[in-house]
Amino acid sequence: MSDAAPPAPAGPVVLTSQKDGIATLVMNRPERLNALNNELSTALNEALGRFEADESVRVVVVTGAGRAFCAGGDLGQIRAGREKGDHTQLEPLLRAGMQAVIRMRTMAKPVIAAVNGVAAGAGMNVALGADIRIAAEEAGFGQNFAKVGLFPDYGGTYFLPQLVGPSRAAELFYTGDLITAQAALQMGIVNRVVPLAQLEAEVAALAKKIAQGPPLAIRAVKKVLFGDEKAALEAALEREVRQQLVCFHSEDCSEGIRAFFEKRAPNFQGR
Repeated sequence: MSDAAPPAPAGPVVLTSQKDGIATLVMNRPERLNALNNELSTALNEALGRFEADESVRVVVVTGAGRAFCAGGDLGQIRAGREKGDHTQLEPLLRAGMQAVIRMRTMAKPVIAAVNGVAAGAGMNVALGADIRIAAEEAGFGQNFAKVGLFPDYGGTYFLPQLVGPSRAAELFYTGDLITAQAALQMGIVNRVVPLAQLEAEVAALAKKIAQGPPLAIRAVKKVLFGDEKAALEAALEREVRQQLVCFHSEDCSEGIRAFFEKRAPNFQGR
């Protein structure tokens, strides 16, 4: 998760491009490590919707600008809402994220996450929503919600146990610890790890191979693997929102966020 937000960047928060059947979406708040605020979450969902509807798109690549994939929720926005006791600062962020990961998981087109740097909290779960994940050696992965008294969202409680099993998922959720790209590879969280300098070429080669394949057959495979789980995913995301809003209003969340900004260990009381 990222801390308080500075003035908004001049450019769009999502950059998109298309070439040879491959659509690329870049989360573009590099000065905030691509932390998710309402604007970015909404733009992410809208861009995925356009790609989903565009018949010329055969593969979607999602990545981040700068040195991070996505550092998770923007704690500046979350803190502002927590100080006001106003969940309207958080719920739109959660709802837009819900729709984005549902689109990634259930759209007909394969989705590749090119994890160029840290993928933490909701940012890790955006990556988990993709069909395939390729990570740079410098990337790190963390379910760091517990460090600020919050609940995993953006599908984390649904995706992660499927990949690593409930016991390993529990450890990552309970501790909030960041793991290396190599550890993520060993756990089955990512498909492969490459040097950062090779990440773009590696992802482009895979995307090209898929884009040149038989679209009807590939889309049918995706539907069998992921597409029919929409109802279960939606139910899991709704549970996450309910639990997140409870945690958001807790004293532990307030303490966790204060400790984060004060750069100290939190003192959680279970209230």
